[in-house]
Amino acid sequence: MAMANNNTLCFICDEEKITYPCKGCSKHFCLMDLTEHRQILNNELHHIANEYNEFKQTVNEQKENPQSFPLIKQINQWEINSIAKIQQKAQEYRETVIKSSQTCINDIEMKFNDLSEQIKQFYKENKFNEINLNHLRNQLMKMTQELNNSSNMSIHLNSQPSINDISIISSKISKFNKWKQNAITVAGGNGKGQQLNQLNYPAAIFVDKNKNIFIGGGFNNRIAEWKYNAKEGQIMAGGNGQGNRMNQLNGSTDMIVDLQNHSIVIADRGNRRVIHWLNQNQKILIDSIDCRGLAMDKHGFFYVSDTKRNEVRRWKMGEYNNKGIVVAGGNGKGNQLNQLNWPTFIFVDDDQSVYVSDYENHRVMKWRKDAKEGRVVAGGNGEGGNLNQLSSPQGVIVDDLGRIYVVDCENHRIMRWCEGKEEGEIIVGGHGQGGGSNQLYGPAGLSFDDEGNLYVADQFNHRIQKFEIF
Repeated sequence: MAMANNNTLCFICDEEKITYPCKGCSKHFCLMDLTEHRQILNNELHHIANEYNEFKQTVNEQKENPQSFPLIKQINQWEINSIAKIQQKAQEYRETVIKSSQTCINDIEMKFNDLSEQIKQFYKENKFNEINLNHLRNQLMKMTQELNNSSNMSIHLNSQPSINDISIISSKISKFNKWKQNAITVAGGNGKGQQLNQLNYPAAIFVDKNKNIFIGGGFNNRIAEWKYNAKEGQIMAGGNGQGNRMNQLNGSTDMIVDLQNHSIVIADRGNRRVIHWLNQNQKILIDSIDCRGLAMDKHGFFYVSDTKRNEVRRWKMGEYNNKGIVVAGGNGKGNQLNQLNWPTFIFVDDDQSVYVSDYENHRVMKWRKDAKEGRVVAGGNGEGGNLNQLSSPQGVIVDDLGRIYVVDCENHRIMRWCEGKEEGEIIVGGHGQGGGSNQLYGPAGLSFDDEGNLYVADQFNHRIQKFEIF
């Protein structure tokens, strides 16, 4: 501070006196107030010195005891939480593997008993043919594979920034599955057309264990197989132009592929027939039916949805000379629980419950075996794009946990519904109508491969989209 000879106002007492300027705050003080101001500064310096001493003490403590560093405490807490989480998950997955293995064995035993009864019945009635024998042979092969593969589970390590987490990856659809939102085009995608590298409004799709894709439906009037990573398909059935000859198809809508004997059962809708193709030989199984969707259960029963009669009928395999049995609908067109309105794709579970995409009612119905009416398990809240609604549902698949995967056609998305829940969830699509890798345009059919990757018949984009599982 420097002395001044002029009289000015003191900043504190506001009186005109001889004052002294403070260079730190650029204010003027009289002698008395200057002394007080200096004392305040001294006190503040002392306080800062104390803080410096405390800081030095803290530094020394942490230097002598690194475990007291604050981040170490956070890491210790993270370790405790992580160990608890790992122990919890380990126990959860132990129980999952044990339960799955037991379920697998029980399921194989049930299938074995069913087949044993069928074989006894064939011996007793002496009424069987090549189709029955092929079915028995296929089922025995499947049971052998299931037994050899046990629970079809493996450990998959997911590398995370701070911890290696583990999760169960099943060859069947996992409880925790999510799919990448940007798909890969694995068939078609070369515009609408009849060339072998093109598709024309594909509707039905099936993926085998080797990731070969069978594609039906649309206006090419053929069933084509696209080998894994192939650039074009090869014709398995039809492909002889639109018509009603035995070697022709007319607007096919669905199919069942038998990999064992390379045969295909086709819903030949335009010809109002269900036809069986075996080594380029054809046989009409069911005639005069407005067929739309096909399914077969583990007991060898065959199911067909009929859009004119608004019903689903069941036949015993090999016995197609009768009218079959109505297992869903059959009470006229309507929206009551005992009615259907334009049923399309169908799925049958191990309990012979029939799931039906009720197209014009914008819902999926579940009809238990021998039930007189169905139950709404997806949609049913009018046509719309909310999570509790569907718009013209098509392809439907139900996984081992009872969750329903449905193609929400006019909302351009695939949804998953849990039975009894008010709403579904969007698993892919839902980004508006379009041809982008994360978009769909009027999808129809869907299928999963053994790894859980999702395949969608992207109808109006004339392509098959593969959404890879995380």
